[in-house]
Order: sequence, then structure tokens, then C-alpha cells
Amino acid sequence: MNRSLACLRCRGLRAKARALPARTFADNKRPPTAPKPIIDIKHVRQNPELYERTCLERNYRNQAAHPARILELHSQWQALQRQGRALRERSNLLRKFLANPATSSGDDDVQDIREMSRQQVQDEARRLKGELSGIEKGEAAAAAEMEALALEMPNLTSDDTPRGHEALVLGYINSPPAAFDKSPENKVWRSHVHVGSELGLLDFSGAAAASGWGWYYLVGEAAQLEQALVQYALAVATRHGWTQVSPPTMVYSHIGAACGFRPRDQHGEQQVYAVARSEADADRGVPELCLAGTSEIALAGMKANAAIDPEDLPMKRVAVSRCYRAEAGARGADTKGLYRVHEFTKVEMFAWTSPSRDEEQDVYQEMLDVQAEIMQSLGLYCRVLSMPAADLGASAARKVDVEAWFPSRQSINDGWGELTSASTCTDYQTRRLATRTRVDGKVSFPWTCNGTALAVPRVMAALFENGWDEETGTVAIPEVLRPWMDGLERIGRVGRRRNAHEVTFTQKDGHVEEA
Repeated sequence: MNRSLACLRCRGLRAKARALPARTFADNKRPPTAPKPIIDIKHVRQNPELYERTCLERNYRNQAAHPARILELHSQWQALQRQGRALRERSNLLRKFLANPATSSGDDDVQDIREMSRQQVQDEARRLKGELSGIEKGEAAAAAEMEALALEMPNLTSDDTPRGHEALVLGYINSPPAAFDKSPENKVWRSHVHVGSELGLLDFSGAAAASGWGWYYLVGEAAQLEQALVQYALAVATRHGWTQVSPPTMVYSHIGAACGFRPRDQHGEQQVYAVARSEADADRGVPELCLAGTSEIALAGMKANAAIDPEDLPMKRVAVSRCYRAEAGARGADTKGLYRVHEFTKVEMFAWTSPSRDEEQDVYQEMLDVQAEIMQSLGLYCRVLSMPAADLGASAARKVDVEAWFPSRQSINDGWGELTSASTCTDYQTRRLATRTRVDGKVSFPWTCNGTALAVPRVMAALFENGWDEETGTVAIPEVLRPWMDGLERIGRVGRRRNAHEVTFTQKDGHVEEA
């Protein structure tokens, strides 16, 4: 393709993407087999100020007017109900009279009907039928709009969540590295991009040619380190009683929306990769698919339209999967290298609990303990933050992040960068996925919580930067990972296993041999 034409085409596609409005839950067309949301609209009507305040605190300003609108629609719905009730009573009398006038002779309510001709009765019955049809359509429209508005609002915020925009530091993991406060002059800090490129472990330019910026190759010991991190995280979670699952990475868009993940953010920027459908498939109502940004979506979808036996709760799952993030926006120092990428491997924990705060908090604390154990054993200096309301996604009632210190990011957020996140979601997801259980014999909805056990790229970046030794030109491998690294203690050019391009060959007696 002509280069200038290609550029024009790219600019046109970007302009088209920017013009797309932010999509809502209702924009994800649900097939008849999709779970039907069961939203507690009554609770919204009874607590409109609470929901409005929640929307404002969490920067969902467009949704802040929804509670008042729901109240207005409910009043309209009630008025239509009253009108419809009176019309139905009248219509029933007319039908009763037309069926057998003799049976209605002693009924005072049909006195005026007996004075009408049969034709007049039939005309009124037809008129009432038309009016009732319009009223029923109005009732259905009001109910549908109330549900759509309720679905767009975020979850209620936990009392444990700090209000405002500032996170609360809960504690630290490990001791700060030497010269954390001020690096000595003879200390050389290198970013993971420099370390990985110098050692031949990361290839960004090759990935840019093959896939574009935001993609990467892990080479040699880096690829092995990825598997070591995954296996170690799975081992820790499994030891704590979490059952392993191998989930799909492609899910229906309506399942992602039900979990609180929107195709586009508040500003209309793309967040997930949608899988293209043909026009014929779209016309036939084939559901839209997307690449999951986290296995949380696929795990939650396991119990969509299903009932969980109360005896099976809490149900704890851990999965390793490839994750895909469109991550729209300009790239810069804040997102350089492995810190913000389009595809990565992540180990994720997900659990259903009974609708009990005590049980939910027990499981949630266990998630945080798993995260702390992994980060502590990897030797990374981290801080644990209770994230503020303004930082919460749609589904979370509470969120705790673990951030590691990156030497190369000292000019950005004082060097801190997020490694893991854990959220409680109460019944936000299960109501939207029609996941049910029973409490005291009555239908109820389990609560969910989720947490990152380990996201490979950022952890690997932190290990490269904090484990780098300038004098030897090597990176230390944490002891807990060495069983999956063939016992290697350090990665570097000195003493590392030879790569294919470092081996020379000679030909002797018609055979090729290593020199």
C-alpha cells in the first residue's frame, strides 16, 4: 500500500475511534441466552442521596443524576399502573357482559353497560384494549429505563475506603533498599529497559516491527523467568487452598460489561480489544466477543446463570492467563518498557463468598496475605495502599494496591509503581450475571472478590532494576524462583549459558561440530 495512503487511512481510523461515544452496559447487546441482570432498584429508590453521593465521589458525574431520574420514572410507572388497573377492571366487565349478559344482570357495576347497545360495548372494549396496550408499553419502557440507569451506576463504596483522592498507606513490605532516600554518587541505577536490552533479554524494537509499540519479546532467561514467576505464584496460591483453573482469554462483551469492565472509559477511549464480527453475524445477533483484560472476567462468567450450593462457599479459584489491554493514550516515560503493555501474563485470584461481610473479609485478607508473601519472598520493597473512592472501578467497593519501588521511576510518583490490586465487589457482579445462592432457604446473591497474585511484566521490571549489579553486569534471581531457573543465581553475560548466536561451528570429516 502507498505509504501516504496508509497514513491517511490510519488517521481516519484514529479519528473514527475518537468520535465513538462511551459505551454503557446496555450497549453490549445481550442474546436471549445471556444472564438477565437482577438489580435491587428498590434500594436505589429508598437511598437516592447515597447513590448520588457515591457517583460523585467516584467521578461518575454523568451517572449522578440517575437516582433522581429513577425516582421520577418510578412515579410515572406507578401512575401508569393505576391507570392500567382501572382500565383492566372496566375491560373485564365489558368482556364479561359480552360473553353472557344474563350473568351480569344483578351486578351494579355494569348498570351503565346494560344501557349501552352491544355495538357500543364492543367499541369501548376495542378502545380500552388499545389504551391498555399503550399503557403496558409505557410501563415496560419505564421499567427498562430504570434498569438501564441502575446498571450504569457504580457499586456502593465500602466504609473502609478512604474518601477523596488520596490513598492511605497501610504498611510496607521488606526494608527499603540501600540509598532509597538518596542514591550515592557512585551508584548507577538503570531502568529495566537498559538492563534487559543490554543483556539481550528484552526486544522492543523487534516487537514494534512485528506488532507495534506496547508489545515486546522476552528472550532467553527472561522467557524462563516469566514461567518461574507464574509457577511460583500458582504454588503459593495453591498452598493457601486456591483451586487452579485454566480459563479462556476470549469472552462475550456482555460478560465483561456485567463484571464492570467497559469497552470504553468515561472519555470514550478504548480499553479492551473487541473481536471483529461480520455484518451477517451482527444481523443474526451473534454476540460480540472481546479479549479479556483479566481472567477475573472469565472466572466470574463460570457461574453466570448458575446457582452455587451454600456449602461450596467460599469458592476460591486461581488462574493464569494472557491478558489484553488497549491502554489508549500517549506513551512516555511513565509507560516505557514493560510498565504498560498491551499483552501480558497474569496470575489472578477470584472468589465467591456467602453474602456475609465476615466471610468476605476473611477471604479478602487471605488474598492480601498471598500478595504480601509473594512480594516479600521476591525481595521487593513495597508499600500497601488503601485506594480512595475516586480511584475505584465500577464493581469495586474497596480496593487495596501493592506498589513496588522502581529506581528508574524516582521522578514519577517518587519511584512507586503498582504491582498488584485486590478488590471486594459485594453482589455487584453476581446480580448482573444472575449468579445465585441460598441463605436460610431464600434466594440470594454471593459476593465476589478478586486480586492479582502476580502480573509478570511489572514484577520482572522491578526485579531487573532492583537486582541489577553494575560491577558484574548481572541481575540477581530471588532464591524462591531458582528451582524453575535451573538453579541460576544471577542473569548476565558473564557465566550465562551461551545463546545460539554466541556458538561457532566447524566442519570436520563432513560433520558439523561445535567449536
